[in-house]
Amino acid sequence: MTLSMYQASVPVFVKMLTNLKGVLQKAAAYAQARKIDEAVLVNARLYPDMLPLSKQIQIASDFARSTAARLGGTEPPSYEDNEKTLTELIARIDRTIEFLHTKKAGEIDGSEAREIVRPVRGEPHKFSGLNYLLQYALPNFFFHTTTAYAILRHNGVEVGKQDYLGKMD
Repeated sequence: MTLSMYQASVPVFVKMLTNLKGVLQKAAAYAQARKIDEAVLVNARLYPDMLPLSKQIQIASDFARSTAARLGGTEPPSYEDNEKTLTELIARIDRTIEFLHTKKAGEIDGSEAREIVRPVRGEPHKFSGLNYLLQYALPNFFFHTTTAYAILRHNGVEVGKQDYLGKMD
């Protein structure tokens, strides 16, 4: 059996973003139950020189949306990075998932050799579609989803590996 570019991208992004949404919902319930200002979690970092939770969610969303669009040969829609609450971050994930559901296999499959140029450390870098997905987009997406999970877990939100991984199909 072969794995298509669509199968390796859109369903993976949707599943992980859905799981991340669940983690954020648990964070909102945690903050409410403990009377913690949500801003504490939204602005939390693992280390002072790392990006806060809000930015981790924004970047994960951006990678999912932009990867699906670019593999499909289009430019991604732009979202403002202005979320200040967990509810707003959840809404961003919902918008991203809605966008991903508009992508069809026929748009993305066959994009293995499509040239995609993206800045890497400020310099333009040329990728084939396959290398863009496997060596750049997915690793970055998973880095930011994992970091978001770790920030919340570090701050006491009662989530575990199953929350991150979600249900196994």
